[in-house]
Amino acid sequence: MSHTRTTLTRRGLLAAGVALGLGVALAACGDDKGKSGGTAGQAKPAKSGAWSYKDDRGTTVKLDSVPTKIVAFTGIAAALHDYGVKVDGVFGPTTTKDGKADVQAGDLDVKKLTVFGNVWDQFNIEKYAAFGPQVLISTTFDDKGTLWYVPQASAAKIAQLAPSVAISVFDRPLSQPLQRVWELAESLGADMKAAEVTAAKKRFEAASERLRKAAKSRPEIKVMAGSAAPTVFYVSGTNLSADLEYFKSLGVNFVEPSESAKKATGGWFETLSWENVDKYKADIIMMDDRSSALQPADITKATWKKLPAVKAGQVIPRSAEPILSYAKCAPLLENLAKAIETAKKVG
Repeated sequence: MSHTRTTLTRRGLLAAGVALGLGVALAACGDDKGKSGGTAGQAKPAKSGAWSYKDDRGTTVKLDSVPTKIVAFTGIAAALHDYGVKVDGVFGPTTTKDGKADVQAGDLDVKKLTVFGNVWDQFNIEKYAAFGPQVLISTTFDDKGTLWYVPQASAAKIAQLAPSVAISVFDRPLSQPLQRVWELAESLGADMKAAEVTAAKKRFEAASERLRKAAKSRPEIKVMAGSAAPTVFYVSGTNLSADLEYFKSLGVNFVEPSESAKKATGGWFETLSWENVDKYKADIIMMDDRSSALQPADITKATWKKLPAVKAGQVIPRSAEPILSYAKCAPLLENLAKAIETAKKVG
């Protein structure tokens, strides 16, 4: 995630091999070909007539018909898949080193996808051109509309091959990009009245209310959003990140690094040495579940194991880049609500 008012951007952090918003070096490359169908009942046949969609940059993309040759950032493809929209081509974390589906791939069948780039700064333009894309869809983590995982060095060439759509997840609560992807899926022919789709939205709304009640009933429970790397630990601030902003709006009591502590990362997070990992008191620790981050089971640092929340078994996963469908986001709220409801006060 980047910010125009800072010189150290999220892209810059990634490019330098440093933790991204809370992660570390990205997973290895995968390049399987094919296509994947949706889970909510395949999208309706392409509508007749022109297609248009106004994205979060204020740009309106217009095509003669509803696109069927869609290329999307993996997480967006996974979200559209949940609505029954078929995306054949992806870029971004899709497979892990052992060839299995990355957490950001959701329910996509990664063996049936055309992958143009699986790691940061990788995008096969020749393969993309041969694919014949009609539209490219990604998220944006800054207020400039920079397309996530589209390499800056080749962005102009990529833009010449197909128009792009940007969904902003920058400095706005999760509910907003969720609604935008819902609208995008509907424009692409998804059946938004399908039972699975409406049930998922109701589940999200119920989960939001559950989390609100849990936070209100247990305001003393402190939650810390963290991510681990071999040499450092990152504590995320709640501003800028869509998921944390939404959880905070529901009343969750978060550890909040000072603005001065977050300044070096443009306001995203504070970097701590493992010796200082106990700087903040927390009852629950939410840990970045992306493959780019060191997972709790693999942390061997004695200072980590001594943390009260760790000793109490009160560590839960955090989807730092949520798949933007109601089906995937509802469990995130449910898990946090349950953790708050059942947590012991240890911090």
